[in-house]
Amino acid sequence: MKITFNAFGFLLFKLRENNIPCQNAILELKEEATPKDILELLGIKEEEVEGVFVNGKIKSFDTKLKDGDRVALVPPGTPGPYRHLLGIRDCKHKGSST
Repeated sequence: MKITFNAFGFLLFKLRENNIPCQNAILELKEEATPKDILELLGIKEEEVEGVFVNGKIKSFDTKLKDGDRVALVPPGTPGPYRHLLGIRDCKHKGSST
């Protein structure tokens, strides 16, 4: 399956340094892959990601992705009010979302 991937903040710079496409990049993943699989594929540690967005909504790290999904990774450091408005709080530990 293919997804569109974007990284923000220092993740963007980290991936660029390693010549890894990270803005509107098309990633080929196994069926029913999760954001955790993307982290593994790209060499990103879980603690380097505070929020995962799938199709514009905050989701769990265990969310099963579908062909055509848009996935974005947001690092820690997003200012408090924005974290609340975006729904970034304990998204790593939420139950699986679809």
